[in-house]
Amino acid sequence: MTDPTTTARVDEGLEEELYARRKKIYPREVHGVFANLRVLGVITLLGLYYVVPWLTWDNHQAVLFDLPARKFYIFGLTFWPQDFFYMAWLLIIAALALFFFTALAGRLWCGYACPQTVWTEVFLWIERKIEGDRSRQMKLDKAPLTGHKIVLKGTKHFIWIVFSAYTGLTFVGFFTPMRELVTSLVQFSLGPWETFWVLFYGLATYGNAGWMREQVCIYMCPYARFQSAMFDHDTLVISYDEKRGEPRGSRKRGIDHHELGLGDCIDCTLCVQVCPTGIDIRDGLQYQCIGCAACIDVCDEVMVKMNYPKGLVRYTTENVMRGKGSHTLRPRMLVYATVLIAFMAGFIYSISQRIPLELDIIRDRNSLYRETGAGLVENVYTLKLINMDSRPHHYTVSVAGLPDLEIDTGQGAIEVAAGEVLNLPIRVRTDPINLKRASNEITFTLSATDAPELTTTQTGRFIGPAAGAQ
Repeated sequence: MTDPTTTARVDEGLEEELYARRKKIYPREVHGVFANLRVLGVITLLGLYYVVPWLTWDNHQAVLFDLPARKFYIFGLTFWPQDFFYMAWLLIIAALALFFFTALAGRLWCGYACPQTVWTEVFLWIERKIEGDRSRQMKLDKAPLTGHKIVLKGTKHFIWIVFSAYTGLTFVGFFTPMRELVTSLVQFSLGPWETFWVLFYGLATYGNAGWMREQVCIYMCPYARFQSAMFDHDTLVISYDEKRGEPRGSRKRGIDHHELGLGDCIDCTLCVQVCPTGIDIRDGLQYQCIGCAACIDVCDEVMVKMNYPKGLVRYTTENVMRGKGSHTLRPRMLVYATVLIAFMAGFIYSISQRIPLELDIIRDRNSLYRETGAGLVENVYTLKLINMDSRPHHYTVSVAGLPDLEIDTGQGAIEVAAGEVLNLPIRVRTDPINLKRASNEITFTLSATDAPELTTTQTGRFIGPAAGAQ
């Protein structure tokens, strides 16, 4: 008969193995080349995020995704739902760029540009300013609850919450004009959807960057799981030089550690203390590594202090670590680069040649054609004119494809305001003797009189009795 106590212990051990409790990580502050690059990335990306919604362009917000009006303003360009393929194009470019840079140097995106990394850096900076460095934070968390501890913790979370709320407000500011949004907030007149998304995005920022942190990278982010599929033996990854560093051990500075049979690693564990995901890079490449290179910076500092060469932990390839040659220009990289450049060039060219004008032809389906009192054959159409430019324009419509075509728009110059959709009924007539068949292709041309470069054409069908064929 099985001992219930033994069974309980086995079950408890299994539960701990499958559902490991989170141990809070206290990343040590680090300085160095890669840390400076990371700070530069944080300042640049967050600067764009928080500043762009306040910029104006042509009397409207420079970047605004106006969903109710189905218009997207991006620095002087106005995109409509018809331009949605540009979004798909951008996503393909982003995916190819991710493949290229991952195959080149591992998780560069995660270490320097991922929103989770960027906002976590800010939250860590706030935490250090209020609670102190790593050792003081650990001491504070272990200390009993006192008034001083409540003040520090409360101040930290208050600043986190305010910063997160403004982050949520800024996010909504890309969809609702920022100045209107702030005015509504001050007047306590935010709409239900604006309120929901401000709170939702703010709470997501507060939870992800303040509480979950590395848990998002390790357990929630799918990129950590499939990144290895994009690695090869020539991918630059953060690696510990085991041949040079082992056997590790502590020693005094200035002694010949080789005489003691020791490698260059002094086993200070600083590389573990600075890691935001809490891994030991000396155990080899792990999926938890986000490629932030903090371990490189701190290890180089230690090597300088010990008068050892830098690079015990460094960016290198698996082939180099094995004593083989490394090949940056390999077939995979060339294919990624070629396809990426082609897509980017095509996207830029397409945007530069884009005409902010749309013309749709709709035939009157109530009658195929009609005969006028003058003996002409007449077709009726509805032209849908969409001025996708940021300025109003005057347009003219012409038609070609059959001899002696007459067009009647019922008005002179056609004025269409910026962003307006105009339904224009027109009549097209011709002598039936010009009709060689019952269905004839004709071409409509829409041109702006005040901007000749704004011209578009569309084909239609002219239906008649085909008298000329008789």
